[in-house]
Amino acid sequence: MDKVMLITGASRGIGAATARLAAARGYDLCLNYRQQREVAEALAAELVAAGGRAIAVQADVAEEQQVIRLFAEIDRQFGRLDVLVNNAGMLETQMRLDQMDGPRLQRVFAANVFGSFYCAREAVKRMSTRHGGQGGAIVNLSSIAARLGAPDEYIDYAAAKGAIDSMTLGLAKEVAGEGIRVNAVRPGVIDTEIHASGGEPGRVARVSQGVPMGRGGQAEEVAEAILWLASEQASYTSGALLDVSGGR
Repeated sequence: MDKVMLITGASRGIGAATARLAAARGYDLCLNYRQQREVAEALAAELVAAGGRAIAVQADVAEEQQVIRLFAEIDRQFGRLDVLVNNAGMLETQMRLDQMDGPRLQRVFAANVFGSFYCAREAVKRMSTRHGGQGGAIVNLSSIAARLGAPDEYIDYAAAKGAIDSMTLGLAKEVAGEGIRVNAVRPGVIDTEIHASGGEPGRVARVSQGVPMGRGGQAEEVAEAILWLASEQASYTSGALLDVSGGR
């Protein structure tokens, strides 16, 4: 039986790259999306046409009841879950803290932190041997911003990803004896659409000058790290924060 992987925020960028690589390695996939239905369904159709099994399921992971519905659909369609990739996240327009308002902070922390907690909770309920599960792996998407702080751009996003680092470390210890490994990937500046959301579509070109390797990364390079942490090749790795940042 093929292993089942849930990727949140799977319609574009790192999520979509991870989906394609996971499908090529034999995973059945649940592709979660919030808004981009046509894109997510087209990706699922692409993977099915290539011989895989994939479904696209809408849910805003920042909303607890929608996460519960998402996992209920996985139960119905697959009857199991082996890997959760907590990829869904967002950032807002670049600005200093003294310009940020409360609603922005609510949105950033709800999407990046609460969503990852809700999904990890539901995954543990299904994977943990304590709950009758067969074990599994959780891979959280953090960011090198958690270590660098993202001053003058989005320290709220950086702080949210810092929370993901702490959650990864704590949850890894909490469920290590229950067959679940929990790790995080911390991408650096990666060439995806997220930079346009911050108001600077050309950010990769600007920031890559300060990257020791001299370039921005590709979504596929991050996907390779995610798939390794999800795999049996990483069977003794838990609580790791793996930087994929060009040496930054």
